[in-house]
Amino acid sequence: MKRLPYVLFALWMLALAASPFLASNYIVKIATFLAMYAALALSWNFIGGYAGYPSFSTAAFFGLGAYSGALMQNAGLWVGAAWVGAAIVTTVFAALLGFAILRMRGHYFAIASIALVEVLMLIASTWAGFTGGGEGLNVKIMPGGPNYIGRVFLYTMLCIMLAAFIATVLVDRGRLGFGLRCIQQNEDAADMVGVDVTRYKTAAFALSAVFCGAIGAAYASWVAYISPVDSFSILLTLKVPVMVLLGGPGTVFGPVIGSAAFVLMEETIWAKFLDYHQAILGVIIVLLIFFLPGGLLRLFSRRGAA
Repeated sequence: MKRLPYVLFALWMLALAASPFLASNYIVKIATFLAMYAALALSWNFIGGYAGYPSFSTAAFFGLGAYSGALMQNAGLWVGAAWVGAAIVTTVFAALLGFAILRMRGHYFAIASIALVEVLMLIASTWAGFTGGGEGLNVKIMPGGPNYIGRVFLYTMLCIMLAAFIATVLVDRGRLGFGLRCIQQNEDAADMVGVDVTRYKTAAFALSAVFCGAIGAAYASWVAYISPVDSFSILLTLKVPVMVLLGGPGTVFGPVIGSAAFVLMEETIWAKFLDYHQAILGVIIVLLIFFLPGGLLRLFSRRGAA
């Protein structure tokens, strides 16, 4: 029974990977978004789920990765190297920044993480000579037809999601996961018993950035155009924590379940209630989180135990 969730996850990945051969381009696009949001949710889970820090900086890392990757790609760097370079830039930025803002806790840290998104968006909007300013930045289009490009980015997002999942399993079973859980329970007590609080929190913050940076760079290449408003979207930075809370924070499979449920609900409600889909989706999510504080994963666990 312990291996069953991993088998189901493998089958889920195989289903997404097989979608280009079995379904329409629309389904392939949905599969790409499912993989992308699962990777973003797994990334946020390091700092928000395990450490319990209410981070709203997902859009900051996503946008920084998008602009870093786009600039590297436009400079002539191979697209794969540009994605890796964007992930490195984002990780270093998060690690350096973590030493400063991770000294704050609770709503102070949440406000600082939101401010980070706004600051980076302001820089991207005003530095027109480098980032294109408010008009945005065109990214070199990859060679190949729409079907080929769609498959490339689907498998890219799947690879990033798999890497984030493996990192989550390693953290969950390792000393870092144990230390982050101690920090979530009582940070002062964890510091007193020998947990290197600053190093552990910085590591979790950097892990929450590396995959976001890679996804942002891949997304920029996929859409071939980025702008400050779209790259540093406040809506994105709010969606991702909701996905984790919906599935189950601080768990291995919770972010995957929550992101899949969120994306599928969003698409279904959008198709049937075009004018009111955001309001209806918001009410459903609030009710689910209110009545299922442990997320959908806890509901499945209760049914399995019963």
